[in-house]
Amino acid sequence: MTLREQIRRNYLMTTVLLGFFTVLIGGVAAALYAIYGPPAAIAVVIGGLAWATFSWFASTRVVSAVTGATPVTKAEQPELYRIVENLSIAAGLPATPDVRIVDDPAPNAFAAGRDAKHCYVCVTTGLLQTMDSREIEGVISHELAHVQHRDVRLMTLVAVLVGVIALVSDIALRLLFFGGGRRRGSSPADLVILVIGIVGLILAPLAAVGIQMAVSRRREYLADEGGAEISGDAEGLALALRKLLDDPREIRDTSKSTAHLYIEGPLRKASGPRALLGGLFDTHPPLEDRIAALEKLGGFTLPPE
Repeated sequence: MTLREQIRRNYLMTTVLLGFFTVLIGGVAAALYAIYGPPAAIAVVIGGLAWATFSWFASTRVVSAVTGATPVTKAEQPELYRIVENLSIAAGLPATPDVRIVDDPAPNAFAAGRDAKHCYVCVTTGLLQTMDSREIEGVISHELAHVQHRDVRLMTLVAVLVGVIALVSDIALRLLFFGGGRRRGSSPADLVILVIGIVGLILAPLAAVGIQMAVSRRREYLADEGGAEISGDAEGLALALRKLLDDPREIRDTSKSTAHLYIEGPLRKASGPRALLGGLFDTHPPLEDRIAALEKLGGFTLPPE
């Protein structure tokens, strides 16, 4: 299956996954109805949809605020701008994405925005300090492949939806905890409905993260392959991924709702109970597997470090 065929197949899967999100939002609304009744449920759902609409159109600013991404000028980062401009031309993008930087020692990068004309590429200061020009080109080509494949639109939308579901569920549970639930009868049926509603509100954010992972994992392989095609240097991207694999640092300020945007999951180096799950809630496939896929694609083996 060619890269283009895989991308078209991914578009179909995207439609299916967004359908799951619709069902999930309906489930949250049903849980709100069971606990609070029609007026409160309608008010919370309308508020959630209003927030989702605002977040979508303000997604560039929202993601920047959450991640700490700040714009930089060509005079401040001439080499980085040169790489982004050259690779944008190679990718056939209608416009060169804006460039932003996160002041963080951990090496990482992401792309975000509504479409190819309204997006930006962001790297951390740690990535610029850790990697050479060839490896930075590999990372930027990966991010521009996300733009080329129209992943930035979907991944930004997913970040918005995950955030809204988590926000609505959290507000509803807090109100319930403080006695804000509607008065119901004490019959077994009423109690069962109430318990189902509470369980639904607890599980909804977990289900949203599960859909987020399903959206993200396969797209990382396709962006690696697309990035290698854009730059013509699969080995350069593989070398960059190996540096990410070997670096023990995590980004200081991050959010689960935006974790899937990064080239490497910023929450990958888990500890405690999360580590015992063996990567079950990781938004990215293992870097070792991605490096192996690039080696197979390019017909090379990375030299010893």
